[in-house]
Amino acid sequence: MPKLAVAIAQTNPIVGDLGGNRERLVEKAQEAWDQGAQVLLTGELALSGYPIEDLALRDDFLVRSREVVQYMATELEERGLGEMVVLVGHPDGPFPPPKDQYNPAHPQQAKNCVSVLQHGRIQATYAKHHLPNYSVFDEFRTFLPGEDYLILRINDIDCGVLICEDLWRDRGPVQVMSSYPLGALLVPNASPFERDKDDVRLPLVQRRAQDMGCAVFYANLVGGQDDLVFDGDSVVVDQTGSLLSRFPVFDESLQIVTIEAGSSEHRDAPERTSIVELEVADRQIEPPAPTVLPETDDLELIWRALVTGTKDYVEKNRFASVILGLSGGIDSSVCAAIAVDAIGPERVYGVSMPSQYSSEHSKTDADELAERLGIPYRVEAIAELVRPFDEQLKLTGLAAENVQARVRGVVLMSLSNLEGHLVLTTGNKSELAVGYSTIYGDSVGGYAPIKDVPKTLVWELARWRNAQAEASGETAPIPSGSIEKPPSAELRPDQTDQDSLPDYDVLDEILHLFIVEGLDHPQIVAKGFDAKTVADVLILVDVAEWKRRQGAIGPRISSVAFGRDRRLPVTARKQSVRPD
Repeated sequence: MPKLAVAIAQTNPIVGDLGGNRERLVEKAQEAWDQGAQVLLTGELALSGYPIEDLALRDDFLVRSREVVQYMATELEERGLGEMVVLVGHPDGPFPPPKDQYNPAHPQQAKNCVSVLQHGRIQATYAKHHLPNYSVFDEFRTFLPGEDYLILRINDIDCGVLICEDLWRDRGPVQVMSSYPLGALLVPNASPFERDKDDVRLPLVQRRAQDMGCAVFYANLVGGQDDLVFDGDSVVVDQTGSLLSRFPVFDESLQIVTIEAGSSEHRDAPERTSIVELEVADRQIEPPAPTVLPETDDLELIWRALVTGTKDYVEKNRFASVILGLSGGIDSSVCAAIAVDAIGPERVYGVSMPSQYSSEHSKTDADELAERLGIPYRVEAIAELVRPFDEQLKLTGLAAENVQARVRGVVLMSLSNLEGHLVLTTGNKSELAVGYSTIYGDSVGGYAPIKDVPKTLVWELARWRNAQAEASGETAPIPSGSIEKPPSAELRPDQTDQDSLPDYDVLDEILHLFIVEGLDHPQIVAKGFDAKTVADVLILVDVAEWKRRQGAIGPRISSVAFGRDRRLPVTARKQSVRPD
C-alpha cells in the first residue's frame, strides 16, 4: 500500500508580518524535509497571521500576500526543498464577489486560501470563501460556500483539503468530501483557546475521521493575537478516530505522521472539485516517531493561555517591560505572577501606591509579593497627591473615593511615559461585568491579563500557581494574605467589595448564567437565586457597558468575552429586567 509522510508545522505567526512569517515557515519546511517528510501542512492563514480583520479590505496587502506565496515557492525550490508538497494558508484577492453576494460598499472581496507549493510553483489553490473584515467568530455564524473544492492525489493517495470551520459543518465541503473515498483529510486551522473547548474539538475531529473513513491531519496555530490566544493542540487521528499524534499546547512544534492508504480509485471528481496529481519520491528517511501528549489540567491550560496572551502582546508589540500597581490584593498579585511567567521578573515593574486608607497588611502583602517574584519595585504614596483635588474641588463621598483611583492611574501612566513600560490593568471579569471599577483610574492600562477571568477563578488560579511552585521546590509567588483576606478597594475606612456586591460565589454564578449561557431574569431566578439580587446584578451589567467599551483588551478564555463576543448598545432603554 502507498505510504505518505505528512508533517504538521504548528507555528506562531504575527499578523501582517508576511516576510517574517514566511521565513519561519521555510525554516519549518527545512526541518520537516530533513526529518523525512513528503508533505508539510501549516495552519490557517499561517503566512499572514490570523485574524487579519480590516487588512482584508486593503488591496495592497492582499496583492502582497499573493506575491509572497509565489516567492515562498521559489525560495523552497532554491533551497532544495522543491519536491516536498507544502500547503500554506494565506489571504488572496481582491476578487469580484458572486453576484448574489455583491455589496456596493465592498465591491471586491478577499478569500481565505490554502495554496499547494511544489517545484517552485503554486500547483493549486483552495479559496474557501470571501474573507471580509469580520470577527473571527462571525465565521461560525455565516456560511458561504467555496467556489470549488480540492483533492490532492499525492503518490496515488487522495488527500482532501478543508479550511478550519469547513470541518465543523455537516453540509457544504464536508458533504462533498464525504462522497469520495479519501486516504487523508488535511485541515489548516486557526482555532482560538476557550475553556473546555477540547471537549468539543477533538471529538469532532475523531467523528469526522470515522464518518469519512480516513485519517485527519488537523493543524492549529499557537500564540496570542490581541485578545485571542491560539492553543495549538494540533492532532492527527486515523480512520477509526484513534490518536496518532497530539501536539503540545501553546508551543510551536513539528511532528510527522506516516499513513498507509489504498491506491486511489481514479473515480470522477465530485461536482466543483479539482483533483491535482502530485508525486514525491520516497525519502528513504525514517521520520521521528510522533508523540501523543497527555491531557493538561484545566487550570494549567487557563494559566498558560493567560501567560501566552500576555507574553505575545508584549513581545509582538515590542514593549521592553510592563508596569502595574500592586495593592496587596488578589487581582494585582495574580496579574504580576502572570507577567513574570510571561516575560521574566526583570521586565515587570511593580508600584505600591498606598493612600491614607490603605491597611498595613496591604502594604506588607505588596512588599512580600515583589520580593517573592523578584521584580523591580517602588512605593509612591498618593495621599499628598490626592489632597489638592479634595481641597480645591471639595470632594466627598464617591467622588473622593474615585479620585484616589484616578491619581493612581496618573502615576502609572506617567511612569509609563517616562520609562516606556506597558501598563497592565488588573481588573477581573466580575468587576468588569458590573462596572465595579473607576474609569480612568484602576481601569487605566494597555492590556488586561485577567479581563476574562471571573473573581472566583482568580482565587483558584492563585492557589494553583502557588501549589505548582511548591511542588517544584520553589517559593510560592503569591502571599497567602493576598489570597485569604476579604477583597477591598480600600477607598474608605473598612471598605470591602461585599458592601456593594453579592458574595463573589453568588455573583459569578449569576454572571455566568446571564453572560455565557444567555439566560434571562426569570430563568436565573428559577434556578434558585434571589429575584432582587438577580435584578440588581443584571441592571449593573447593562449600565456598565459604556465603561467596558473603553477598557483595555485582554486574553479571551471563555466562550463569551466582553468586547469580542458580547456588546450591548450604550444608549438604550435596557431590557434585561422587565418592570413589574
